[in-house]
Amino acid sequence: MPWIFLFIAGLLEVGWAVGLKLSDGLTRPWPALATLCALVVSLGLLSLALRDLPLGTAYAVWTGIGTIGTVIVGIVLFGEAATIWRLTCLGLIVAGIVGLKLAQ
Repeated sequence: MPWIFLFIAGLLEVGWAVGLKLSDGLTRPWPALATLCALVVSLGLLSLALRDLPLGTAYAVWTGIGTIGTVIVGIVLFGEAATIWRLTCLGLIVAGIVGLKLAQ
């Protein structure tokens, strides 16, 4: 169950990162509210996962999911560049997450 909590927390991290952009600096009320809700639930689920998972691994996985997801959303929804360097770096992040999970 802690890995499920952590995965959902990572997805919600993507949500609040995107929400920060959509809320225009938290000046648009509904996107700002959604952003803050996603942030609170994401941190809550991370804290539940940390009951059973090592801190370093859990935090790296949480931020890794958030990073990878946010970059993908930026490419798909906001037209950000999908250069070979960016995609290679994403691959390295995935490799690091998998490595931390396997080394647990």
